Amino acid sequence: MKNLVYLGFGSNLGDRKGNILKAYNLLGNRGISILKKSSFYESIPYGVKDQPNFLNSVALVETSFGPLRLLEIVKDIERELGRVKTYRWGPRVIDIDILFYDEIMLDSKVLTIPHKDLDNRCFVLIPLCELNCNLIHPRLLIPISKLLDNLDCEGKVKEID
Repeated sequence: MKNLVYLGFGSNLGDRKGNILKAYNLLGNRGISILKKSSFYESIPYGVKDQPNFLNSVALVETSFGPLRLLEIVKDIERELGRVKTYRWGPRVIDIDILFYDEIMLDSKVLTIPHKDLDNRCFVLIPLCELNCNLIHPRLLIPISKLLDNLDCEGKVKEID
């Protein structure tokens, strides 16, 4: 069975764009098909401000893996690309988050779907809206476009080449 999943990518260390592109390739090598990718967006750090700006992107992927197995795969890819666990919201070579997984809602010790707090993150909602503004948040029952309208993203996120 194929599942549609939105993944969020972020990097603020090293070759930020290269890190995200490598992550895309590694997903493909593991049998996860990327159907659509957003543009790249530079954003100011969320949470801990004293660090380099992030580069962000969102991809729509198709996978036969369940949510927990997919989480294992993305964590393996993060480690393979050199991510080292530091502190919450700290700098990172790569971060891959499961934003939405079909229309399911999941709350476990290791994974929450939809991703917690995505409705407050311009750097997630802007590229997500680029891919599908009509996507409905299954917990909040609000389209992504409306969530984005509720935020002040001025000066926080900009599209780059």
